[in-house]
Amino acid sequence: MKQLTTVILLLSLAATSCTKDFQTMNTDPNNTPNALPQQLLAPALVNTLTYNMTRNRGFNNELMQVTVNLSDAEGQPFRYDIPNSYSDYLYNGWYSQLTNFKDIYKISSVEPNYNKSYMGISLICQSWIYSMLTDTYGNVPYFHSNQAKDSADYQPAFDAQKDIYFDIFRQLDTANSLLSANTAIIGASDPVYNGNIARWRKFGNSLYLRLLLRIAGKSEVADTCIKKFQYIVANQSSYPLIDSIGESAILRWTGVAPLNSPYLSVREQDFRTPAICSFFIDHLSNWSDPRIDGPTWGVNNINRWDIAPYSGQYIGVPSGYSPGTGQPKKCYFYSTTSTSTLMTDPLTGMMLNYGEAGVYAGGSRGQGLDPRPRGSLLRQRGIGGIHQWLPNYNVPITTYLGNADMQWDESASFDDKMEKIQLQKYYILFLEDMQQVV
Repeated sequence: MKQLTTVILLLSLAATSCTKDFQTMNTDPNNTPNALPQQLLAPALVNTLTYNMTRNRGFNNELMQVTVNLSDAEGQPFRYDIPNSYSDYLYNGWYSQLTNFKDIYKISSVEPNYNKSYMGISLICQSWIYSMLTDTYGNVPYFHSNQAKDSADYQPAFDAQKDIYFDIFRQLDTANSLLSANTAIIGASDPVYNGNIARWRKFGNSLYLRLLLRIAGKSEVADTCIKKFQYIVANQSSYPLIDSIGESAILRWTGVAPLNSPYLSVREQDFRTPAICSFFIDHLSNWSDPRIDGPTWGVNNINRWDIAPYSGQYIGVPSGYSPGTGQPKKCYFYSTTSTSTLMTDPLTGMMLNYGEAGVYAGGSRGQGLDPRPRGSLLRQRGIGGIHQWLPNYNVPITTYLGNADMQWDESASFDDKMEKIQLQKYYILFLEDMQQVV
């Protein structure tokens, strides 16, 4: 018995010595034990854009007649045969990155890391992701999402889309206010604007316009949305907006890790396997649009979309063709890692670009907003979408509009005017996650 007591005593002493000051001894006195905002921002943005670009290429482009997968197998989105894994991928991916953006806000809201700009950027990025979630899935967890770590709420309630939108608007107002202080951040932590806070503020307010317009057609909220939309456009000293190509919200892929385009993970032969749809290519061909001119990207930035012609012509495959008809592959997006193509292009990380922002700022979508882009706006946006990809393009705007048959006709019907605008917007939204769909 005495021996047993001695053993117990020794074990007790050993346990005490192992746990005494354990936390202090195992804490690095020279480094913070928690991630900092500047460490979280770039990875969260890269991961979100990776989800967006992956589904844009394989899902959005198939639904929106940009590309056509020539396989007759099941699970082809252009035939509206959509596997469950397609929806799970974005849902799980977007929520996983929301945790990172929420952590940026939490860490930045207290000393010693207090920083209004990181807080505002976090709110913009959260709003951006939540808007994609609710636009894609409808009612989703919002007010209590991503709280399992703090509150053990593992099954948050699904919130109504209307409530989600109006809280997003509140968050974007808060972000605009926070960013107005122009508090400096570490430029290297920001792969979108390299620390330019004024441009983040413009992105947030342009995103605000996107979302206001998106629900302005709902009768129960139309008046509120239209008034707020008009107020923002009329008060750009308080709500600055994207107004130049250089201010586009684009994560620019530098080719230096972690800023490597997710397209580089696609095999070259798989990247060019889908044929380009006739709807997408026919308009560009008829307009003599320079974005498709030639199979390689030359030193003069002639062709940023790198579309390979078929027997010297730009001919696409019709979407929705019947299985078994043996549609021949025609045009496709050219790819090779030895030259610059969409696989390596730094501009494919689209979040919200200059052309899209201008369409919104022009109030060009009905429901109490002026549906006319006043001629000059259509000219600016039509050419703006080209200049985003071809900064050296210098063909007179009148020549381009004439080739594209986009002259503004004030006497045309409302539907005809909207078709002109929306068709240009379709090309402006190329590569922007699921925006062509919604």
